[in-house]
Amino acid sequence: MSKRMLHTCVRVKDLDQSLEFYSDVLGMKEVRRLDYPDFKFTLVYLALPGDEVELELTYNYDQSEPYELGNGYGHIAIGVDNLEDTHEEFSQSGQDVTELKGLSDGAASYFFIKDPDGYKIEIIQL
Repeated sequence: MSKRMLHTCVRVKDLDQSLEFYSDVLGMKEVRRLDYPDFKFTLVYLALPGDEVELELTYNYDQSEPYELGNGYGHIAIGVDNLEDTHEEFSQSGQDVTELKGLSDGAASYFFIKDPDGYKIEIIQL
């Protein structure tokens, strides 16, 4: 029996703002969109070019308050080939980013960026 990772879902309050962030800032492309007006929600699937794993943005039409992220959510992780340049680019564009960090054993260098709903995305040096 074979298995593979398909997608991760996050619920977003403002679909246009979230699409702008994930497309313009992180470089994801819309793969498909499923509208369910009778059920009052839209699903938008995004992926990085050449990647099969998708991010599903769920937009519930009636959601007026920000979502409670809870304490169980950790983060989404994206690898980049030049961490310092990516950090500088995101910082200069006014994104909410942390300082560059590294693990004490040198296993990883990274920083975090937040999307419009406050979800953390870890950016890791490949």
